[in-house]
Amino acid sequence: MFGLFKTDPAKKLQKAYEHKLEQAMQAARNGDMRANASLTEEAEALRAQIDKLKKE
Repeated sequence: MFGLFKTDPAKKLQKAYEHKLEQAMQAARNGDMRANASLTEEAEALRAQIDKLKKE
C-alpha cells in the first residue's frame, strides 16, 4: 500500500539523461564543442546508472 507513492529512480535518471542530451545538442548547434563533449560525457554517466538500476 505504501509503495503506491514511491517514485521510480530510473524514471528520474532517464529524464535527467534526456535533458543532458538536449543540452549537448544545443551546445553543438551553437558551435561549442567543448560543452557538447562535456554534456555528452555526463549523459553517458547517467545512462550507465540507468542500466545498472535496470539490471537489479
